[in-house]
Amino acid sequence: MTIEVADTVSLGAKRLIGYARTSIDERLGGGQVEKLRAAGCVRIHQEQGSGISSSRPVLNRLLREVKAGDVLVVVRLDRLALSVSHLLQVIDDLHARGVHFRSLDDPIDTAVPQGLFSLQVLRAVARLERNLISERTKSGMASAKARGRLAGNPGIRQGRPEAKQALSRARKQAYLDELLMSVQTWLPTVKQLRPQHTWENVVQILNRRGQSWTVERLRRAVHRLVEDKLAEPELLARSPRRPPEDRLMKRVASIAIADPDLSLRAIGAELERLGERPPRGGRKWQASSVKALLDEAHRFGLLRLN
Repeated sequence: MTIEVADTVSLGAKRLIGYARTSIDERLGGGQVEKLRAAGCVRIHQEQGSGISSSRPVLNRLLREVKAGDVLVVVRLDRLALSVSHLLQVIDDLHARGVHFRSLDDPIDTAVPQGLFSLQVLRAVARLERNLISERTKSGMASAKARGRLAGNPGIRQGRPEAKQALSRARKQAYLDELLMSVQTWLPTVKQLRPQHTWENVVQILNRRGQSWTVERLRRAVHRLVEDKLAEPELLARSPRRPPEDRLMKRVASIAIADPDLSLRAIGAELERLGERPPRGGRKWQASSVKALLDEAHRFGLLRLN
């Protein structure tokens, strides 16, 4: 549910976009909505769901739609994130796209120095939590070994089929939960490019945006989402074969998709940095040569016309 609010509060060029999540046992998120409206949000997105559920379609759609200069606003941090690590992951993705984040009841506002300091404290807490868990695990294993007990699941050591099946289900669910926490940062790009582009080109574009994928990891992730009917099977279709002379066209298209705001000269400079030679010879790329390849990419459907 989306609530449109008259733009009565101005904050320079920034739009305040609110997100409210109510638990299943709550009838309405009126309290959250009123606070977000009072804070000056011009649009408020509402979602109902359990705090432990990783399925949040309204939030995922909102995270894809916010633009540079926007400010995503929540009443409390627990309305947005599943955990501290999830919160930091979301904020880092927003920051990379020029979007700020603000929590009204917490000292978090990435547009001001005090809020950034609070964010650094959260990062330290997350590192401490990971280190404590690791330390407790190692200590428990050492204690068990000292008492003559073997670490791990007895059922697994004894080869019981039901124990192996339970472990397999737990691992699959943990992997799916991990994917769902980051899906809004990469799946929209995959949907835009596949299967017209190869997996190698998709990985190149994602990694140019600050992510860290390999072809094998990305294909496995998409396979899992398709298996659980969370993505379209067409994403796994074979890419059409293209003649070798199309390589430059695909390279220019991938650069333009990764950063649509680049000028023709900036794309040419990136091609020079990558060691690509212009089709007419020489080392320097002219804007006209870049434009010709972009026009060709539009004709082949690799780029969408604005």
